[in-house]
Amino acid sequence: MSRTNNVLWLAAVAILLLGGCSQRSQKGDGDAQQELAADSARMVTTHYAKGFSVKYLENGVRLVDVADPQQDEDRMPVSYQLALVGRGSKAEIPEGYQRVEVPIDRTIVMTMLQLSNFTALDAHDVVKGLTGTKNLYNKDIKQRVKAGDIVKIGMEGNFDTELILAARPDVIFISPFKRGGYDAIKETGITLIPHLGYKELTPLGQAEWVKYVGLFLGKEREANELFAAIEQRYQRLKAQIERLAADDRPTVFSGEMHGGNWYAVGGRNFLAQLFRDAGAEYILKNDDTGGTNVEFEEMYAAAANADYWRILNSYNGDFSYEALKASEPRNALFKAFRDRHVIYCNMKQTAYYESAPMEPDVLLKDLVAVFHPELVEKDYEPKYYRLLK
Repeated sequence: MSRTNNVLWLAAVAILLLGGCSQRSQKGDGDAQQELAADSARMVTTHYAKGFSVKYLENGVRLVDVADPQQDEDRMPVSYQLALVGRGSKAEIPEGYQRVEVPIDRTIVMTMLQLSNFTALDAHDVVKGLTGTKNLYNKDIKQRVKAGDIVKIGMEGNFDTELILAARPDVIFISPFKRGGYDAIKETGITLIPHLGYKELTPLGQAEWVKYVGLFLGKEREANELFAAIEQRYQRLKAQIERLAADDRPTVFSGEMHGGNWYAVGGRNFLAQLFRDAGAEYILKNDDTGGTNVEFEEMYAAAANADYWRILNSYNGDFSYEALKASEPRNALFKAFRDRHVIYCNMKQTAYYESAPMEPDVLLKDLVAVFHPELVEKDYEPKYYRLLK
């Protein structure tokens, strides 16, 4: 080939290559997200969670709508619209949506429930801040806090904005309308991402928020697979319970006196659903709230003859019937107390808030082991709840 022809050939190749690059550029920045949308294993859909939904646009943008699962307009009158786009993407988003570039590299979480999602997705490296370490059991998180990789930003209403800015989070996950106090954070300009898993009314609905966090981490596939396994184990055990006769279902109540009040879990609470799925009748099943404070006399009138009593607290040392009676002498009047049928979990000895939100199947099995021990293995070792000795 002559030198002239060689030059012409190289020029032609260069034009083809530039044309290819031009074509790729003309496709837009949403190519990666379009490929994601075409991958059904990474498509996020919800079946139990009522607080968020995802819609995929043709340009690859994912629209995430977030609203109160309990539809309580008085306490949470607003909803959130988030448009997730790939990093550096210039894809257009609909009016009214807030642009969020994903996957995120750094974030701050406000609750143990939120942290449980990151733990389940093996994403502790993304967490750069949390509110505190009370009742924290995870050794990896503790080590990261000790090493300074994760900072403690303070509690709601009293956040340390300097520490928040120093953590350089891409976004901050919040629990809006839980207690409030986010005004100082809003002034930083950091994008706030609502996480309403704590308001879901079913155990599986709460756990399904792992898919929501997966969207921000680029771990949709992992979140889908993780939840599918949880759902399968939960529904398999629940199906066994559903075959029980109505008269085989014991009655149960929950809570205890604190500061002169008894917080009674409502009939719409996820815990009430857990009791039902475990084959028990919750004594306030007809209550149409998530929960309410009642006086001792009111609870005793409803639960005096209930078969079981569920208690979750933080107690230094080994909790006992003697300790339960010492905290309120009238506790000894309940049939469940006399029969030694108190179902107990000590948050100082288990990572309840830290991991239980992502283990509704384990919670269910713990309760079934109490209510219907014949349905679990004889050597089953409960993780959270067990009969108080």
